[in-house]
Amino acid sequence: MSDGQTLLLNGNHAVAWAARLARPEVVPVYPITPQTPILEQITEFHASGAMQAQILTPESEHSVLAACIPAALAGARVFTATASQGLLLMHEVLHYASGARAPIVMCNVNRTVASPWAFWPDETDSLAQRDTGWIQFYSESPQESLDTVLQAFRVAETVQLPVMVSHDAFYVSHALEPVHVPAQETADRYLAGCERVRHLDTDAPAAWGNVVTPEMYQRHRQAIQEAMGRTLEVAQEADRAWSELTGRSYGLLERYRCDDARIVVVALGSMCGTAREAIDALRCEGVAAGLLKLRLFRPLPQQALRIALAGVPDVLVLDRNHSPGLGGILHHELRGALYGLPNAPRVHGVLTGVGGVDVQARHIRELVASALQNAPQPESTWG
Repeated sequence: MSDGQTLLLNGNHAVAWAARLARPEVVPVYPITPQTPILEQITEFHASGAMQAQILTPESEHSVLAACIPAALAGARVFTATASQGLLLMHEVLHYASGARAPIVMCNVNRTVASPWAFWPDETDSLAQRDTGWIQFYSESPQESLDTVLQAFRVAETVQLPVMVSHDAFYVSHALEPVHVPAQETADRYLAGCERVRHLDTDAPAAWGNVVTPEMYQRHRQAIQEAMGRTLEVAQEADRAWSELTGRSYGLLERYRCDDARIVVVALGSMCGTAREAIDALRCEGVAAGLLKLRLFRPLPQQALRIALAGVPDVLVLDRNHSPGLGGILHHELRGALYGLPNAPRVHGVLTGVGGVDVQARHIRELVASALQNAPQPESTWG
């Protein structure tokens, strides 16, 4: 374990500490519940002299990301954070950022989207951005959020794509837990090898974002796809390197008690902690159940998912999100990933926890029992 200190931090303050350790030069931010504590902690670090960065407070989240892109293209390390409607307001500029190959790191605090107005955990906001070209990580705990933000800088600057690290509102963002904060020297050593590509240089003027031919545009999209393909290996390497320094590793996905599982629960984010409790209780009852926690959602680690779930009779996907007309986003992504797999699992999809509805371990146990007794439906069902 590396030197450092253990502090009682909520998920948002853990992210702020990660941003401080990464030494970004430019941090454009705009407050929005429940992300605001990230901004507040960063500005406190800055005011005390503990964080040397240019803090920008533009008039909206759209302008925040518009400020991030040129800073990143000029070679600065850039961090920002948002949530819910703020992320939706950024939608247009999210495409600009990935298209520009700007290695921005952003924390998104998963929160319901309007209307109606609400403030509870729901992953629809970030999952709705799955086609914008941003790498997407989902974190279960404050410790994982801190570690993942630091890993995100290494991934972003290696493959030259922006990275979004999401954690659930309140369950992670405002929940206090002991968090190991590594020493500054550890973070510096971890990020020392990152090459900062400077796309905009006054000594070598160039245009960016200009009109191109259809053929040029297609080649550009192919290059983004190739970078996404590289991300799988780069993210695994970044996780291994972090493990060597800190002893903490997460992988692209985590298998929990899956080796002899009759049914495997698949989930994102904070629900995985509750699912572990449910799995342990089911095992005590004689039900061979396991958990597959998906940490990297974009690019989707399809081959790893196929290997992890090969030979499993039933899979139960829990979605804390809702795509109207489709159902659970993770449910249908997983069905696509497993398509054509010999003896593929029966995939059951349940919308549960949507809008922040509390999901307890007993609820998951009931859903597992129902899945084992019933044939899967092509559409997601409401749990």
